[in-house]
Amino acid sequence: MEGDRCCFVYMVQCADGSLYTGWTTCLARRVAAHNAGRGAKYTRSRRPVCLVWAECQPDPSAALRREAAVKRLSREQKLALVEAGGVVGEERQEPLQQCP
Repeated sequence: MEGDRCCFVYMVQCADGSLYTGWTTCLARRVAAHNAGRGAKYTRSRRPVCLVWAECQPDPSAALRREAAVKRLSREQKLALVEAGGVVGEERQEPLQQCP
């Protein structure tokens, strides 16, 4: 990883139940931006959003490739990813707390 920095591919669930996929180097900052209306145009009218899944990638290039792959999945496949344990849970809260 570049400088031990993780690039996260993530999914948020919007208030209308839809799922949005993106990537970032700081989950907490990105989710806050979505909820403040400064995130993606898609999520601006679908707030609040809730982080439901995240996966660490070694670099931005890998994160972009994984994001594209996740975006190609059906809704059912995306929900299966969430159910399979990709949820950012208590044991993985550190990335949410340690953003510069």
